[in-house]
Amino acid sequence: MSRASLFIPLGIFLLIVAVGYVGFSLDNRNELPSALLHQPFPEFSAGVLNDPDRRVSKADLLGHPTMVNVWATWCPTCKAEHAELMRIAELTDVRLVGVNYKDVAAKARRWLVDYGNPYEFVIVDQDGGLGVEMGVYGAPETFLLNAEGEVVYKRVGEVNQRIWRDELAPRLAEMGVYRMPAPEAQTPTTGAAR
Repeated sequence: MSRASLFIPLGIFLLIVAVGYVGFSLDNRNELPSALLHQPFPEFSAGVLNDPDRRVSKADLLGHPTMVNVWATWCPTCKAEHAELMRIAELTDVRLVGVNYKDVAAKARRWLVDYGNPYEFVIVDQDGGLGVEMGVYGAPETFLLNAEGEVVYKRVGEVNQRIWRDELAPRLAEMGVYRMPAPEAQTPTTGAAR
């Protein structure tokens, strides 16, 4: 065995350490890079889950800051976050639009009957084409759009009370569509009218 071949395991070890260092140095695993951040939401034309004859496009997302939530019935984390989305929809004036991702429409409609519907409308993305354009890693994911349709925030993973309080609500307050509650209050308050 040559002397150079002794350094191969050391090189492999150093490569693994370097990759691990880069991976663990990410500040937040839920803040994955997004090509859409600070870019316009992609153009699309798609059906609406509860109104199959209706088509929506990017134009339907303009004019008001909007939370776009990617979800599916096959996603256990989507079920975990659904109660928080219902709470946000019931107690605020925040506009919430769903994207039903790679799912069966009948199952998705049943889900909304069983668990409640927090969405103004739900975009059908059965083949995942819109998800590809959005840079979706999986479900759930939440995008925050300004009134011009620019993506100003992306969340990979569950929206829960902490994420709402610390990440989403302050951004919506900056856009003028949500009034932050007093520090002692724990539930969302009604924001500005649409």
